[in-house]
Order: sequence, then structure tokens, then C-alpha cells
Amino acid sequence: MDAIEILKDLARRPLEAAEGLRESLTPELLNAHPEHDNSIAWLLWHTAREIDEQVAALSGREPVWTARGFDARFGLDLEPHELGYGQSGRRARSIVVDDVGLLYEHLDAVVEAQVEYLGSLEPADLDDVVDENWDPPVTRAARLVSVSEDALQHVGQAAYVAGMGAAAFEG
Repeated sequence: MDAIEILKDLARRPLEAAEGLRESLTPELLNAHPEHDNSIAWLLWHTAREIDEQVAALSGREPVWTARGFDARFGLDLEPHELGYGQSGRRARSIVVDDVGLLYEHLDAVVEAQVEYLGSLEPADLDDVVDENWDPPVTRAARLVSVSEDALQHVGQAAYVAGMGAAAFEG
């Protein structure tokens, strides 16, 4: 297996991990806040948005969020490139999503776009420096690993909260 195939496998893992949660997610559980501003809905939305924005920046394509109309479908009062990074607690709590299917459709679409982008690369492209603002500078490969690693962490956080069950949110 070459590096591109490994990155494709890694890119699919956040969606695969999130699929294990789908059946347990009710609108109440999705939008509950167990002593934290980030609900499961926020975590899954943010997971997809951070993948989307970073892959769009690397590929030069429009983010799936706007290109496929997810911004309108979610109906959230957000800036076009807002992805949750640096949001205030109040802003994070304003992300309320009752449609589990929409969250998963969005995550599936951005993972599909990431895998498609990876398929357009040659192994040598992975060594390209894409961000000089770090020491050492960030390569395309490092950024792609970081995107998936961050997404997996957020899905893991959502799984933890979901595993707490409804009893964790009772007074």
C-alpha cells in the first residue's frame, strides 16, 4: 500500500467511527450539553466543516458546505467559512441540529471529497510545503494527517458523550 492509499484509508475512518453512533442519536442527545458548550451535534458538524475547509484550501475547490448547499440545508446563522474553531461557548451552543441524517450526509460528502482529492495526488505532491507559518513548515502529507486526526478526536468525543446516555444529562 502506498502513502496515498494509506491517507485514503485514514480519511474514511472518521465517518466509519461516527457510523457506530448513528442509531443512538436522538435530537435530545444530539443537542445536549454535558457541562460543556460542544454538543454531539456541534462535534459532528465541526468534524465535517474542519475536513471540508482544510481540504478545500488544499485542493483549490469550493467547500462542500456551500457547493452542495449544506449551508442552506442546515439553516444555521453562520459565515460561509465558519467551522467552529475559536467559537465562543454561546456561539457553539447556537449550533442546534435535530436531523441526524443531515449530519451524516454532510460528513459523508466531505469525506468523499477528501478521498477524491487524495486520488488526484501523486506521491511526490505529499512533500509540498503548504504552510510556512510553522517550524518546521507543514507539508501536504502532514496537513492531511492532521485533518483526519482532528476529525477522529472529535468523533471520539461525540462517542464518549453518546456513551454517557440520557442519564448523564439529568439534574
